This record gives sequence, C-alpha cells and structure tokens, in this order.
Amino acid sequence: MITNQLGERIKELRSKTGLSQEKFALSIEMDRTYFASVEAGRRNISICNIKKIADGLNVSLSELFSGIQ
Repeated sequence: MITNQLGERIKELRSKTGLSQEKFALSIEMDRTYFASVEAGRRNISICNIKKIADGLNVSLSELFSGIQ
C-alpha cells in the first residue's frame, strides 16, 4: 500500500538527518503522534503535509516519492 511505502521512505530520509521523530515533527510544526502514524503508514495524509515533510527533509517531492510504486 502506498501509505506504507511513503511512511518507510519518510522514515529512511528522516533517519539520515539524525533527528528523532519528536525533534523532526517539532521542526516542521507537526504533532509527533501524527507524524509517527505517517511513518507507520497508518495515515492517508494531505499533499500539504507531504510538502511540509519534504521541505523539512530538504528534498523535492519527486525525491521523496523516488522508488515508490
């Protein structure tokens, strides 16, 4: 499912930043529990929140979705 794939991709990129879920969520002004559910693939998130996450990871939307089918 795409929500699981996106969550895994976000987690992979966030891990490279060295930030915890909590610190990353705070940095992009998103609730930590909401962000954790995104990484777990339990949320069908809006494009606005996807863009917020991509910006926080310093990647483009196309980079964020790279490898997701």
